[in-house]
Amino acid sequence: MTLLIAARPLERDLPAMRFPLDTTRFSPANRRRLSGPGLRTFLAIADLWHLTEVERLLVLGGPSRSTFYGWVKVAREHQDLTLSTDTLIRISAVLGIHKSLRILFQTEQDGVEWLRDPHGSQPFGGQPPLALITGGTQDGLMTVRRFLDAARGGLFMAPNEADADAHPLSDDDIVFT
Repeated sequence: MTLLIAARPLERDLPAMRFPLDTTRFSPANRRRLSGPGLRTFLAIADLWHLTEVERLLVLGGPSRSTFYGWVKVAREHQDLTLSTDTLIRISAVLGIHKSLRILFQTEQDGVEWLRDPHGSQPFGGQPPLALITGGTQDGLMTVRRFLDAARGGLFMAPNEADADAHPLSDDDIVFT
């Protein structure tokens, strides 16, 4: 009797399509390239949203005050800075939230008000979306970002004046060509 043991292929032996995530995006050189501009943009958005120092620290994952102000000094002086992948993901989420707010709302102030007002949708449970953003978790940031991305796609947002005369589609509305 012969026992055959199938060897598990190494990742490098598998086709590239099975691993679509380009891990070089997390390399120190790439993180260094993105860190300064990303942090400076985060600071501008944090000012627009009127975030307190504590809220800024929570959004960025809870660095110490001295670490945060060290990052700020280096970024503002355009010196080399390499933030962690976690911090860059958090900054990316803030940028995505800001972009969605600018698309969905007529003015920046309307978007900021939406962030600060209590919201009845399920992810927020009556709390302002900003409570999730400043809750200290990456998941909270991503929940708000996903919610706004879905709203940009037409889901979840409460109807407005443009929807007043809308009616549900029926089978008769579908046209096959």
